[in-house]
Amino acid sequence: MKENRTLNTGEGSTNKITVMDHPGAGGACHRYLITKNHVSLCFVKFQESQIKEFGVTGCQNEDLLSIVIDRLECFQAGSFACEENERALRKIQEGLDWLKYRTSDRIRRGVEGTDRR
Repeated sequence: MKENRTLNTGEGSTNKITVMDHPGAGGACHRYLITKNHVSLCFVKFQESQIKEFGVTGCQNEDLLSIVIDRLECFQAGSFACEENERALRKIQEGLDWLKYRTSDRIRRGVEGTDRR
């Protein structure tokens, strides 16, 4: 997979998301840059390597999903409530629940924080 590819964020999006690195050992990339008109808005760095061996080096998928869930819940409690937000909220929460399940299963099996399956 080539470096510095751009993600498709959908019709009407004004931001550009650029993948800044090659996939690592697990097959996923770790660095993403969000820009608008060549101005940096946000840099996201995900965990690289095993936490047990190298410690925490970046955020987790669960971190970003939790932020999006919080924002959608706030929209739903305010003037931007709508069916589309509610459906997205349910699906993102379901995704977060599956990731939490995966983590608890890995803890139970004694492999959390390692590259073992």
